[in-house]
Amino acid sequence: MPPDYSTKGQADPPMIPTLKRFLPYLWPKDAPALRLRIIIAGVLVLCAKAAVLSMPFAYKAVVDGMTAGTEAALTVLLALVAAYGLARFGQVMFDNMRNIAFEKVGQEAARRLATNVFTHLHQLSLRFHLGRRTGEITKVIERGTKSIDIMLYFLLFNIAPTLIELIAVLVIFQVKFGFGLVAATIAMVVIYITFTRKVTDWRNALRAEMNDMDTRAIGRSVDALLNYETVKYFTAEAREASRYNKAMQDWANAAVKSENSLGLLNIGQSLITNLTMIGAMAYSVYGWSQGQLTVGDLVLVNTLLMQLFRPLDLLGMVYRTIRQGLVDMDAMFRLIDTDPEIQDKPNAAILNVSAGRVAFEDVVFSYDEDRAILHALSFEVPHDGTLAIVGPSGAGKSTLARMLFRFYDPQAGRILIDGQDISDVTQQSLRGAIGIVPQDSVLFNDTIGYNIGYGRDGATQVEIEEAARGAALDDFIAKLPDGYDTQVGERGLKLSGGEKQRVAIARTLLKNPPILILDEATSALDSRTEDEIQATLAKISERRTTLIIAHRLSTITHADEIIVLNEGRIAERGNHRTLLANKGLYADMWKRQAEDRQLESV
Repeated sequence: MPPDYSTKGQADPPMIPTLKRFLPYLWPKDAPALRLRIIIAGVLVLCAKAAVLSMPFAYKAVVDGMTAGTEAALTVLLALVAAYGLARFGQVMFDNMRNIAFEKVGQEAARRLATNVFTHLHQLSLRFHLGRRTGEITKVIERGTKSIDIMLYFLLFNIAPTLIELIAVLVIFQVKFGFGLVAATIAMVVIYITFTRKVTDWRNALRAEMNDMDTRAIGRSVDALLNYETVKYFTAEAREASRYNKAMQDWANAAVKSENSLGLLNIGQSLITNLTMIGAMAYSVYGWSQGQLTVGDLVLVNTLLMQLFRPLDLLGMVYRTIRQGLVDMDAMFRLIDTDPEIQDKPNAAILNVSAGRVAFEDVVFSYDEDRAILHALSFEVPHDGTLAIVGPSGAGKSTLARMLFRFYDPQAGRILIDGQDISDVTQQSLRGAIGIVPQDSVLFNDTIGYNIGYGRDGATQVEIEEAARGAALDDFIAKLPDGYDTQVGERGLKLSGGEKQRVAIARTLLKNPPILILDEATSALDSRTEDEIQATLAKISERRTTLIIAHRLSTITHADEIIVLNEGRIAERGNHRTLLANKGLYADMWKRQAEDRQLESV
């Protein structure tokens, strides 16, 4: 099952281990150019801070020179004014050059991590994806990747430079004004950080609640949009709108609390910094009255503290962002840490398909421990033969196809292809040897040509058109204004059921697998379309090992052997004539379906 991605009430993940996991993305071994960019950005940070710290001294020198009243120093004063302006420009220039140098590093790190998560998602088991919420998973990846760039910016270009500037200011205060001002500045910083952390922790709880409401609203909206037709079938538009409105109302209430708490944080921070500023300036004025300090010293203290307060004013946001970024990154890392249920064995072999014989030997399987689906099932699909599996709903028919693709492993028994246990071969080679035409063919929201070409990577347009002809789809495509460039819509909803099935057949033809599974491929179609599709399926089944999972018995009368499943056990087996003659479960199903067909024709 997917892990719980809720952040409400979640303890903060440890910073160092989380950052250690991210470090390889920030400092990639295979990208020396990116490492060089990081070094350059670090040097530019130091240059920017040097420019910032030089400005107060230039400002002080200008003020002291002006109060001295000596006209002979005018040239020097103008030079100091120019130096002050250049220092201000230098700060902006170095900061932006730093951003230019580092931007590719942050984006590349986000790209690599997002790609790894996306790749890992496709390696997870079918059980995981059946239990996931698409909207929530999407939100986890979105927040995780966005937090990377933001966290890097704040850690490298806010926290680190602020520490450098604080140390420099303390050294300046100690040298020029004594330990009293140093102690007062340290006390202010400690009180400021303590207050900010306490209030921000409170705000984080509100923020976590807001994020959970946001995730829930996104999940509900995506779920409702994916099930658009179902909503329409049951005229549930108002119901879905009400549910979404309730989720958005909860989010809005949480957002109001979060934003109001920000105002309280800003008021408290401003009180601390302004009391410190008053004290420091009063100290400077007192020193000037005693003849110990100049007016320029007052300007120096004021400017240094104002420059120090500027990044400190962002500390609450920075602290909250880093904490939230750690939570978001931890959620994404937990997604990466979700182990695939089905994994290749070490040194797994490549499946070698010669005859294409498929055999199930005493296969036992259950989705849950207390509910068995298959009970010691054994059968074989011969080379170039056709085996049909029929039975009532819930008998385990479709489970066989999923197990042959190795979406699940049996609890006991083996599944063999040409004598090779499929658990001993790579999943990629196994699935590359099997093609399937499912009951519900879901298409990508792209062109018909893209969906057919999906059957084999790198297929040419000629091969795609040949596959379309093999699936009797070429006449339909020729009538479309955009031909193979026609968009099929989300999940192929712009096409009819028969057209979607033919696209599925075409891409399976393009794949050209030695083993073919037809999983109730025509059960959702009308009789006329079913007959046309059946003729196409019979054609592509030639010279292939074919396993048919069917509900309508009329579609499998030609099979070499028919197995009747009942509650996960083989109730009967034989060809069509033999099973009818036995007058058992198969004959009873045939009779009932024949009666249904007669009623439909009336």
